[in-house]
Amino acid sequence: MTSRSKIYEPQTSNISRIARLGDYCKIHSHVSIHDDVSIGNNCKIEAYVFIPNGVTIQDNCFIGPHVCFTNDRSLKEPFEISRTLVKQGAKIGANSSILAGVTIGKNSIVGMGSVVLKDIPDSELWVGNPASFIRALG
Repeated sequence: MTSRSKIYEPQTSNISRIARLGDYCKIHSHVSIHDDVSIGNNCKIEAYVFIPNGVTIQDNCFIGPHVCFTNDRSLKEPFEISRTLVKQGAKIGANSSILAGVTIGKNSIVGMGSVVLKDIPDSELWVGNPASFIRALG
């Protein structure tokens, strides 16, 4: 962890001391970040977000409140962590769920309440349950 990031109300969050947290991040209350997590620079993680082992969030990302990442596709023992990647500049809206093993593309947007079951390409807007392509961005 770094001292150049702001963790609001750390007493209400569970943030692993060995998770990688970049510079100038803002982490709000009631956030859970596990050991094998990497968060880039200048990210904003809103309240009540759950980030388990195996998730990488690159620089300049926004994760809305109540977003839940998962890390095991099968739910059978032995559990196998599937790596999830949120590329630079991506934004994930409130109350979204992200299935283990997906990639959310650079500068893409996931709309509020979406359930992401497959990879999202760069610079696209996806919304819904399951999330589906709406339009290209920019």
